[in-house]
Amino acid sequence: MHPTAPPVLIGSASPWLPGDLPADVDTALAAVRDWPADLRPGRGATDALWSLLATLAAQDLAVARAVEPHLDALAILDQAGVPDDAGRTWGVFAAEGPGVRLDAVPASTDAHVWTLRGTKPWCSLADRLDAGLVTAHLPDGERALFAVDLRHPGVTPVDQPWAARGLTEIPSTPVTFDDVPATPVGAPGWYLERPGFWWGGIGVAACWYGGAVGVARALWGRAAGGDDRLLAMHLGAVDVALQDARRALAEAADVVDGTHDTGVPGPVVAKRVRTTVARTCEEVLTRVGHALGPAPLALDAAHAKRVADLQLYVRQHHAERDEASLGTTLARAQGAPW
Repeated sequence: MHPTAPPVLIGSASPWLPGDLPADVDTALAAVRDWPADLRPGRGATDALWSLLATLAAQDLAVARAVEPHLDALAILDQAGVPDDAGRTWGVFAAEGPGVRLDAVPASTDAHVWTLRGTKPWCSLADRLDAGLVTAHLPDGERALFAVDLRHPGVTPVDQPWAARGLTEIPSTPVTFDDVPATPVGAPGWYLERPGFWWGGIGVAACWYGGAVGVARALWGRAAGGDDRLLAMHLGAVDVALQDARRALAEAADVVDGTHDTGVPGPVVAKRVRTTVARTCEEVLTRVGHALGPAPLALDAAHAKRVADLQLYVRQHHAERDEASLGTTLARAQGAPW
């Protein structure tokens, strides 16, 4: 994306954008410390927030991948009533994985003093962030969210190869925690039960959408001003798919801000939007690949990176598993959903 390319708008609100979009992950992590404190979902400008993420993603999906969890962590802390005023950079590590487990152990009779022991998978940028919000298992079997200092000597990223060709700047490897002090954020189970959990999931989809726009702009650049009917056909289909995704995100932003009450539960809204956007990404990748052939993938480093980044990032959507989850929820409803 050219530096003067327009912002990626999801709704009618113009997003706040930094004077210069961060050119890489390190620049982004340095810049976010000074970004406005009101970049939060549910405050009346959610479409502008998601437009910011989409704009970053259209330029460099890895930058958006670094910024999104930082902003999500600050939103979580706000929702818990424990905002961070220290200007730290944050990650959110809530994934589970086979063969590894992270336990929270009471450090004393003080309910606010815990330590973390074990291994947490998929900890993106843990070696370059200041702090993290981490889910861990409690002695009674529940899970809770904890704030940890990632600079603590007991935090050790696992040396695991990152084989992917996408998001190479953001390897998501496991981290071991060896008696690392941790502060509870919210009650047990609160992290997954709060409405903001679903808002954050849609914020990720906004990044996917921006990544798809970045890939699609290569097709528009090839087709613009020409009369190739095959390119025009692919461009038209890509436009329809992107508009479907944009409308889904814009409607969800209105729901999050309370300006449009559909009566649909938050998890259903999020699953619908994420699936819509994921399908759009897959169609854009396929159609742009068919239209442009192998040359830009082999010879255009920026385009090849956008494609590889998006292919990997959108796999955070669980495809048929998420569709089955949505269908199961709808099947248990009292009435037909349409």
